Amino acid sequence: MSREQIAGLAVAPGKPRYLLAVAGTAVALLIGGVLWQVFRPTSAFSQQQPGRATVGKATANAEKTDHYLARVNQDLIAWDDVAKECMDRHGQEVLENMINHKIIEQACAKAGVEVGAAEVKEEIAKLAKKFNLDTQQWLNMLQAERGLSPMQYQRDIIWPMLALRKLAGGQVTITKAEMDEAFESNYGPRVKARVIVLDNQRRAATVWEKASKNPETFERLAYEHSVDPSSRPLGGSVPAIRKHSGVPEVEKAAFALQEGEISGVIQVGLDRFIIIKCEGQTEPTVVDKKEVLPILKEEIQERKVQESVAKVFEKVKAEARVDNYLTGVTSKSDKRPTAAAGMPSSPAAAGTGRATPPEERVTPVSGTRTPARTSARPAASKAAARE
Repeated sequence: MSREQIAGLAVAPGKPRYLLAVAGTAVALLIGGVLWQVFRPTSAFSQQQPGRATVGKATANAEKTDHYLARVNQDLIAWDDVAKECMDRHGQEVLENMINHKIIEQACAKAGVEVGAAEVKEEIAKLAKKFNLDTQQWLNMLQAERGLSPMQYQRDIIWPMLALRKLAGGQVTITKAEMDEAFESNYGPRVKARVIVLDNQRRAATVWEKASKNPETFERLAYEHSVDPSSRPLGGSVPAIRKHSGVPEVEKAAFALQEGEISGVIQVGLDRFIIIKCEGQTEPTVVDKKEVLPILKEEIQERKVQESVAKVFEKVKAEARVDNYLTGVTSKSDKRPTAAAGMPSSPAAAGTGRATPPEERVTPVSGTRTPARTSARPAASKAAARE
């Protein structure tokens, strides 16, 4: 368990957590854009000239065809080689992202939900304003820090989020108890603490015995024994522990301590054992709840919407049958939708030569594409490139 988890992810009051969602998908979306370039349809010009005499020779004209992407002295680097390398490195995660996007598209079509370009633009402006940035500054920041181009951000982050919100529907209800809890968590007192995190109960008991006998050695013991890479170099120091942090065992033990006291061994999960030393409590940052009611309401509403969105996505994902030919895995949905025109409804239709029952693993299709993909770019071999 990291020091941030122990401290309840000490997020600044009222600070949107949206960037956490962006970080988790940025790499896959960036590579997705690269692969789209690799698999993009060829131009009409290249399709009209299938029999060019210069194909396979290291000439200037050959380099302009869709067969090759580069030449190094006399050797050509073929499109197929680049495509295969991209697929080997990143194909699985990019395909998963595309599958999820398609699931949302189909759910929207079924429910009659539409998300227009104006809505996407408005949402981006709204998010930028939360960080006191104009839209262009926000997009530039995402490009620089997350590797997300504006197109990728709109298509792969904002559109799915808005679509799932609409699919979730309904108004969010916020109770007084939720408001009180949020106020206490964000603005109430927190416990200043050091912790020792261990992954073995017997070792935790030994370290606790040493710390209990000599509390002044706690910092040194944390440095010597803690398995948490974040807090260990700091002698076990973690951000102040707040209430309603999501780790109730740690929270309860921390707030029961007086300054200078050491907790017992607290088990969190199957293999994490934590010892806390209390170094006092912070003063509440806001006393009158009325001062921050709009911020609290917005934060709770955003959290509950995200929870609702997550449930909706899990539902539509569970209802979809997905035959992933790359990984060889079929989803466990009992439903088997009718294939769209021109698309393979099974591995057999895609070229594997046999149909697969709903609960079987799908035989991966090596090098097989749908008809549209097959004609998208001409085939070229390394041998032909060096003739």
